[in-house]
Amino acid sequence: MPEWVCGCCGRWRVSVELIRQRYVYRLVHHYPPHFGGGKNVLGEVGSVPELAELLRRRTPVSLADLREAA
Repeated sequence: MPEWVCGCCGRWRVSVELIRQRYVYRLVHHYPPHFGGGKNVLGEVGSVPELAELLRRRTPVSLADLREAA
């Protein structure tokens, strides 16, 4: 499963998953361990333009800030 993470802090992640025969981009916010860890799913969309809009509305990062996770 491909995954992208923000280059600034690594807390914002976008993954691509196949759900019911269609690909879905899932935006997740990961909390640092000193805040208890965990993650919060902020949204799922079906296209890159929708992903860009979701990032604009819910995060301080954009598509240009995302890097492929190692």
